[in-house]
Amino acid sequence: MEYQKILDDINAELKRESFGGKVANYIPELAQVDPDKFGIHLSTLDNGDYFIGCNKERFSIQSISKVFALTMAYPMLGEKLWKRVGVEPSGNPFNSLVQLEYESGIPRNPLINAGALVVSDVLVSNLKNPKHDFLRFVQKLAGNSTISYNEKVAESEKDTGYRNVALASLMKSFGNIENLVEEVLDFYFYMCSIEMSCKELSQTFLLYANHGKHFVSKERILNASQSKRLSAILLTCGFYDQAGEFTFKVGLPGKSGVGGGIAAVFPEHYSVAVWSPKLNKAGNSVLGMEVLERLTTKTGLSIF
Repeated sequence: MEYQKILDDINAELKRESFGGKVANYIPELAQVDPDKFGIHLSTLDNGDYFIGCNKERFSIQSISKVFALTMAYPMLGEKLWKRVGVEPSGNPFNSLVQLEYESGIPRNPLINAGALVVSDVLVSNLKNPKHDFLRFVQKLAGNSTISYNEKVAESEKDTGYRNVALASLMKSFGNIENLVEEVLDFYFYMCSIEMSCKELSQTFLLYANHGKHFVSKERILNASQSKRLSAILLTCGFYDQAGEFTFKVGLPGKSGVGGGIAAVFPEHYSVAVWSPKLNKAGNSVLGMEVLERLTTKTGLSIF
């Protein structure tokens, strides 16, 4: 498969067209990002690397970090985790309070904000130094010890994250947050502030293309069942209330973040990351969605 030629063709097509979208200005630090930044990196399981644009520039991965948190928490609790968080698409905005109230403090899935807060609570309960230990875990998955939090983004989210405070407090009232709300929120805001490049994200997501086995070290991070289930959650819940459309148009498991990043995998073949900060109303990168739809169309490769 001539991945580089396909990416070059997609890039040439995009330059002839115009796309809308706005940066995530409700988080002040993200509002400062150049809206025209654009990068792609595709990594294959046979050691191929193909890229365009700002593939090595780091950005705030935001909700993509929820995948790494789930990867760490799932083996800790096993199937008991699903008693505290569901596995269904939400069909509502990622920070909805209404659905959480109706469902007695049990989030629909671990990739919306409420679900990720429950996963954060699990990690706070099980790690000696949660922020330090989680960052080391992400560095291990990426094979890069220089990956870090962006302190300014974390503080910016703390200053404006009132809905997340409300979500955590509501779940605490239902008994689904075990630790202090302030501790869970502090971990969550830092988790979302991690910065990675398209290249780093793509190489890290090879874990999910390789059924839970680390591509370099060969260490099994997730067992076969856990890997299958996590990939299913990525497919059905990875794009907020636009997950169905992404599955329909792209056909890959993946996860987006309001920093403009999208990471996706074609199991047993490749992982790919795209970064473009302009978002649609659902919080997904407009250009990222377009790139991945064209990628699976031109390659003829999706899970379907």
